[in-house]
Amino acid sequence: MSEPQDANAARARLVELLWRCGQEERAALSELYRLTSAKLFGIVFRICGERQGAEDVLQDVYLTIWKRAGAYESHRASPITWLATIARNRAIDWRRAQGKRAFSAIDEAAPIPDDRPGAEAGLLADEAERRLHLCLDALEERARDAIRTAFFDGLTYAELAEARAVPLGTMKSWVRRGLIRLKECVEQ
Repeated sequence: MSEPQDANAARARLVELLWRCGQEERAALSELYRLTSAKLFGIVFRICGERQGAEDVLQDVYLTIWKRAGAYESHRASPITWLATIARNRAIDWRRAQGKRAFSAIDEAAPIPDDRPGAEAGLLADEAERRLHLCLDALEERARDAIRTAFFDGLTYAELAEARAVPLGTMKSWVRRGLIRLKECVEQ
C-alpha cells in the first residue's frame, strides 16, 4: 500500500472511530486512545511542561472527545487536527489555571553571554592568518609542502617521508627547519 493510501486509510479509520465514540461505543474510545494518545500526549506535554500535568490534561482531553465525538464533522477538519485542537486548548487552559506564565521585566532578564569574538579580534585573526600564509609562501618549496601536508592534511612524518620517498630523518629536518623559519617570519 502506498503512503497516500495509508494516510487515507488511517484518516478513514479515525473518522469511523470518532463516529462510533459519538454512538458511545467504549471499544471505539479505547482504540482511538491506542492510535492517538502518543501524539496528543506530545502536544499536551510540550505546552504543560511537566509530565504529571500533561497526564491529567490528557485524561481530560479524552473525556472531552468522548462527550463531543458526535459533533465531529469530517468535512470541516481532519480527525487528527480536531483531536490535536482539543488537546492544545485543554493544555492551554491548564497552563493558565496553573499561573505558570510568569514574565519578567526586560531589566530583570539575565544577559545572554555572547562568546563570539568581537570585530577587533576578528580583524586581528584575519591579519594573523594572512601573515601566516605569506610566511608559508616564503619558505622553500619542500619545507612548505611538507608543513602544509602535515598540518592541513594530518599526515605523520612517516607518511610524509614515504609519500616523498625520502628518509624519515630528512623529512623531520625539513619540517623542523621550516617551522623555525615560519615562527621567525610570523613574529617579525
